[in-house]
Amino acid sequence: MNKEFDIIIWGASGFTGRLVAEYLFKKYGANSTIKWAMGGRNQSKLEQVRAEVADESVPLVIADSNDEASLNEMVQRTKVICTTVGPYAKYGSKLVATCVAHQTDYCDLTGEVQWMRRMIDQHHEAAVANGTKIVHTCGFDSIPSDMGVYFMQKEAKAKTGQPAKQIKMRVGGAKGGISGGTYASLSNVLVEAQKDKSIYETLLNPYGLNPKGEDKGPDERDLQRVVYDKTANSWIFPFIMAGINTKVVRRSNALAGYPYGKDFRYDEAMMGGKGISGRFKAIAATLPLGLLMSAKPGSFLKKMIDKRLPEPGEGPNKAAREAGFYNLKFFTILQDDSVVVGKVTGDMDPGYGSTSKMLAESAICLAKDSLPDIGGLLTPSVAMGDALLQRLQDNAGLTFSFSQESN
Repeated sequence: MNKEFDIIIWGASGFTGRLVAEYLFKKYGANSTIKWAMGGRNQSKLEQVRAEVADESVPLVIADSNDEASLNEMVQRTKVICTTVGPYAKYGSKLVATCVAHQTDYCDLTGEVQWMRRMIDQHHEAAVANGTKIVHTCGFDSIPSDMGVYFMQKEAKAKTGQPAKQIKMRVGGAKGGISGGTYASLSNVLVEAQKDKSIYETLLNPYGLNPKGEDKGPDERDLQRVVYDKTANSWIFPFIMAGINTKVVRRSNALAGYPYGKDFRYDEAMMGGKGISGRFKAIAATLPLGLLMSAKPGSFLKKMIDKRLPEPGEGPNKAAREAGFYNLKFFTILQDDSVVVGKVTGDMDPGYGSTSKMLAESAICLAKDSLPDIGGLLTPSVAMGDALLQRLQDNAGLTFSFSQESN
């Protein structure tokens, strides 16, 4: 079926949405190889942002997250909806339902595990039946982790004929602050969990995003304390994104029919370094995370933290985004217990600069590339596989390597 657009960027007047629009315009132009539009609910704001990041050759589409009629009209005009409008638990449910109903593929930036679980339960079967691809977590959470494991396992099979039995992802270095949108989403998760205690079951279960009946396995809860990791030869401490990323990787394995094996183990952590200095660094870095996670909605501590962290729509300037980076190490344990250290790196700050490029390339991949003929509530690696892996390396500033032997 011919559509007016390949992609509509929904939320294009927001901070991250405008970065996606800016990237698309600079990289691909407007309505040439890719036909795309900027979408939102406020005409004047969209016009202002368009004037700053593109030109009038980029069409504008007006709709409202709470108006089902306008959403219906919008999604029928495009092959793919690319949305940056969060918290998704507040503003995304009707859009997902509408995309499934009209067989419009979809990608977003959510890391809201409780909402993803609801969307899976409500829409996965229908999306499987009609072939619609709904792909969450197409930013820093969780493309580097999901596509990183996909790449490492692909390399392990090519070299040994078997998948790796375990991968330990360790954040070796990163520069870039938490985004206002990410913090708002995290805060909303805590609010929802206070009202509905069953949400904790999904959050605390390592397999909380797996298909029903497949929510058990060898992995335990994500790291909660400072420990020494002999494999990485470093003190390690909790990684705030692990509770999202690890569940996405495990869902990928399950959806794909367990190509990594049913006994595959995966975990994530931050690296503090060796010796006493590494341990103190890990302890010092863990304290703010502990405060953040212990701050109950409405408490004095939560209000104080809210004042110090960015609001939704706020973010670093261009220089700060371009000065950012991340370096993720994948300690890949093969079947014979030998270890290969793979790497995934990004060339800009993870929360905005790199994330906006990853989301844009995911949308293009869904709209233009030859992909597996499957539908459902999918992960990036299952939905897009090799095509996305290539795009990330060619266009989005990511590198994937699998070469450094570990003793």
